[in-house]
Amino acid sequence: MPADDRTVDPRAPLRQLVSMERDVLVLSAAMFAFSLGFQMTSRYVPRYLSVLGAGAGIIGLYGSLGNLISAVYPYPGGAVSDRLGSRRALTAFGFLSALGFLFWLLAPRLGTVAVGPLAVPPWTWIFVGLFLTQAWKSFGLGATFAVVKQSVPNEELAAGFASTETFRRVGFLVGPLLASGLIAYASDFTLGFQWVLAAAVAFAAAGTAVQHFRYDPAADSIGEEFEGVRQVLDDLRGLPAELRPLLVADVLVRFANGMAYVFFVIVVTEFLNGGDGVGFTGFGVSLSPEAFFGVLLGVEMLVALLSMLPVSRLAERVGLKPVIAVGFAVYATFPVLLVNAPGDQWVLVALFAYSGLRFAGLPAYKAMIVGPAEKEAGGRVTGTYYLVRNAVGIPSTAIGGAIYAFSPTLSFTLATVVGLLGTGYYVAFGREFVAYA
Repeated sequence: MPADDRTVDPRAPLRQLVSMERDVLVLSAAMFAFSLGFQMTSRYVPRYLSVLGAGAGIIGLYGSLGNLISAVYPYPGGAVSDRLGSRRALTAFGFLSALGFLFWLLAPRLGTVAVGPLAVPPWTWIFVGLFLTQAWKSFGLGATFAVVKQSVPNEELAAGFASTETFRRVGFLVGPLLASGLIAYASDFTLGFQWVLAAAVAFAAAGTAVQHFRYDPAADSIGEEFEGVRQVLDDLRGLPAELRPLLVADVLVRFANGMAYVFFVIVVTEFLNGGDGVGFTGFGVSLSPEAFFGVLLGVEMLVALLSMLPVSRLAERVGLKPVIAVGFAVYATFPVLLVNAPGDQWVLVALFAYSGLRFAGLPAYKAMIVGPAEKEAGGRVTGTYYLVRNAVGIPSTAIGGAIYAFSPTLSFTLATVVGLLGTGYYVAFGREFVAYA
């Protein structure tokens, strides 16, 4: 699509970001704050569980519980945002997430608790806190999509999502690097991660305040009252035709990713290099495998940030489908490449840079989901889509964990096979959103 007066050179992302509608900009700032909290913590939680005594099976169950929450939360969250307005919904969800990070911070201090004849181990509290930390990310998913849908014309949806995704991915870049620095500075991983969690509480509180006081609720469009299970079924049947092949492919790709995702940190810190993990030595510094993992996540996000805005513009010219398909292919192939990687620090840097390309297509992917929806139903359509996708993926991490306990290589290889099946399906049957055709 030719550039017009409303578009900005993708090589100048900051100018594009500030040219967006106020509500999109406020949402982007909140996304940055919450992304800092999530990315400082979430990718390290499997390692945190391991230190607290959890095995591969328990870590897999943790991932599947996260999948369950991701499946259950978006639909009611989207319905709430459509009914009550995005500001009030996002404020409530942000407050719950801040409480969740605080719960994780206190979990080791709670220690083992005796309940009758049973001893509840410390890692149990991480599971409890997960229900709260996911509130803004999952309950608020529909609300965040709806804000962009209400503020940006259909023909500029990819650019609108590029704005929010850029802020979000800057958080993905800075968060792991900040966590890496805190962990490297601390005397041990547990102490360093406690510092990380304290920072996450502060960032979540700041994000909640920004969106509550700066977001303009006058722009909210209020949908119809939620009618319960019947409405869920009606919304499932009423998904736009463009979403159906995307949903089938996405289910397979995300199921595959779920089998391996929570174990990436375990592979880097406990599996590669003969079980010693891979650290980093060079440029006058020496990093433990845990600290190096944060740097790898930073590399991944740097590539995502550099590619996201140009690719969103490319999607407007060549269509959303090819961009989404490439992202799916990167998702699918990364696990098998990682688990078979040599214990070399620079090979891992290259692999995580490659992994960053999977995020380049996210603005196009999100535009494909919410683009066909009616303006007042953007939250529910998004919630319905993620309800189906995440519900099917609930057992993926538990399955991956069970296989990982037997053979990490087999687990990650199977994940790649499933992901490639999903990618192939989308290439064969995916449909284009007509606004970009």
